[in-house]
Amino acid sequence: MIIWLASYPKSGNTWIRSFISALLYTNEGQNDFSNLKKIRQFPARSQFKDFVKDLQDPEQIFMNWTIVQNFLNLDKKIKFLKTHQVNCIIGKYEFTNDENTLGVIHVVRDPRNVLLSIKNHFSLNNHNEALEFISKEKHWIGIENSEDDKFRDNMIPTLISSWNIHYQTWKNKTKNYLLIKYEDLQENPKKEFKKIVNYLEKLTKNKFDEKKINRAIESTSFEYMQNLEDKGYFSENARGHNENKVKFFNLGPKNDWKKLLNNEIIEKMNLKFNKEMKELGYL
Repeated sequence: MIIWLASYPKSGNTWIRSFISALLYTNEGQNDFSNLKKIRQFPARSQFKDFVKDLQDPEQIFMNWTIVQNFLNLDKKIKFLKTHQVNCIIGKYEFTNDENTLGVIHVVRDPRNVLLSIKNHFSLNNHNEALEFISKEKHWIGIENSEDDKFRDNMIPTLISSWNIHYQTWKNKTKNYLLIKYEDLQENPKKEFKKIVNYLEKLTKNKFDEKKINRAIESTSFEYMQNLEDKGYFSENARGHNENKVKFFNLGPKNDWKKLLNNEIIEKMNLKFNKEMKELGYL
């Protein structure tokens, strides 16, 4: 059964994934990025290559979402999968279902800061382009030669939709659902990670000692992970137009929309995402 780590791109998924992998796959809780690969992305080429003829055809991908998950779950073990995919239904094809899903850890971030990170990550020219990126309802990434393709190493069509639709579709997945706000993680990481620990202990029957939890929190701080990236230990960077790696752990707490966005963009976003931002306490 799958526990999803679901988020819109650049919302903190890697932070959560690093913490969980440090807890589950190390002896002391020391994060070093080498265990990130144990929490794989879905969808991914390696998962679909034996099920579809054309890995660049979105229709072949969405027709096989649950078929591939059925196959992955044949071992009847709990597994964690990272996804940026919107939790949707296209025709009769669901992204996932209760037969394959044990739970969801849903990471959400203020869209005004998501916009800033998206602009950097996808090497977009300006904030208006980034706003268009997070506003498109029929937005696929991972399609070869598309203007926002930055996932070349594991390229496969992934429907992320818009920031607000992405949030709404996962929020309505109520089975063992845990919502984590990126801003709460920044403000009080110990409190928020403890929520994740309690969630994991409930669903996986594992027990984690306080020393290991604290070490996992310390070794997944922004500064610690940024330092590891600077030393070349992080391998999931996007690539810019010149094929150079784009810095993944870029601004962190300094990524502040109040200082970096102009009023016109802020007003457009507050209007576009008004309902969801109010619901999440961002307005």
